[in-house]
Amino acid sequence: MNLRDHDEDEAGKKVWLSQREVEQLEAVAPDTEHRVAFMLGARCGLRSKEILDVAPQHVAKTGAGAMLRVWEGKGDKYRETPMPRDLATTIQTIGDVRDAPADDPVLSIQSTRSLRRWVQDARNELAQQHDDDGWRYLSTHDLRRTWATSLSDAEVDPLLVLDWGGWEDLETFLDHYKGKFSPAAQRRAREKVEWL
Repeated sequence: MNLRDHDEDEAGKKVWLSQREVEQLEAVAPDTEHRVAFMLGARCGLRSKEILDVAPQHVAKTGAGAMLRVWEGKGDKYRETPMPRDLATTIQTIGDVRDAPADDPVLSIQSTRSLRRWVQDARNELAQQHDDDGWRYLSTHDLRRTWATSLSDAEVDPLLVLDWGGWEDLETFLDHYKGKFSPAAQRRAREKVEWL
């Protein structure tokens, strides 16, 4: 876990999770609905409001693989972001088994407050399980930070990350989302130094 002081909140911290920690977050989800919400943030880079709006019809199979269509992102701008195959299958299955129109949101909650409460419950459980108070700082928006840094860490072209994430410019992305050094990048750097 990577923590930095939050610019706007003196008591808060920005959090970037490692991939193992993202898996731990998914594992404490009490049901499929919570897991889908967490994955939409940490594996697709969605903002809170965008997570709430996801419907089965937003999953598209393209030449680039499974993509999630975000019809009304920040500023009502359209974008497409890649999604893990298992998440795409889960969302489509939810659409197949429920008795609702394909454009009805997958999640039963309708407020970002409820979504924040889900993340708070998970982070408190993880802090207790792992005896690590760093978890207590995790926010819904930190899932998006984690996603962006994970892509950058995997050497995805920064312009593609901007496109998938719906950022207007590289400066905003670098200032607010990309961690200076992810846990994986720090580990790779340490492995280069024999005495560390």
